Amino acid sequence: MPASGSFSAPPQTLTFDGLLSDFDGTIVDSTDAIIKHWHKIGAELGVDPATILATSHGRRSIDTLQLYDPKKPNWEYVSYVEGLIPKEYGSDAVEIPGARNLLSALEESRAPWGVVTSGTRALIDGWLGVLKLTHPKVLVTAEDVELGKPDPRCYLLGRKKLNLENSSSLVVLEDAPSGIKAGKAAGFTVIALTTTHKLEQLQEAGADVIVEDLRSISVKNVEGRVQLEIRNAFQ
Repeated sequence: MPASGSFSAPPQTLTFDGLLSDFDGTIVDSTDAIIKHWHKIGAELGVDPATILATSHGRRSIDTLQLYDPKKPNWEYVSYVEGLIPKEYGSDAVEIPGARNLLSALEESRAPWGVVTSGTRALIDGWLGVLKLTHPKVLVTAEDVELGKPDPRCYLLGRKKLNLENSSSLVVLEDAPSGIKAGKAAGFTVIALTTTHKLEQLQEAGADVIVEDLRSISVKNVEGRVQLEIRNAFQ
């Protein structure tokens, strides 16, 4: 049953010790590129790409490939094929509305922030280069953790890299249920975007705040912390 309500909540200001953001679907919309990528991989594996795409979003490629061909999942292969995506399909990706301004504001305010992604370093570096977006100083990629989302250790590693190990006052930006669950399991506040999944799926995953995209989030200049103004959240 569709959730009743609207994206019309009054503005609220929330302050955290640090911010960690997912990447694909949260900062960059590479849906068309990823679809083309999995069609190519599906053809190589002899697997219907629709079957792969039904479960691949928000998951590491190495975990997705494990389901179909146990020989493929090694980091050398995954980094190679993901590194090709921005090169081959760079024109098929755009930034999520509001992403460029948000990343610039985080950097300018010297807020503690980073990116925690299920993609490889080759993929993220590629997209940041193609789209000319602010590169995070703190980056946790698929290769950095033993288990991917919804396991929380990626976000816990992100907290460690921000030197905030003793803090639970972190906010996570996410678009996928697996990532929302990872952020909540880490003990953090999760703001979810309706960029790739239905509102009901984000609610069921446990998101604390839901907005349509990053245009609803502004960064305030607070020394050493992250202060966000959130507008037009779902209520």
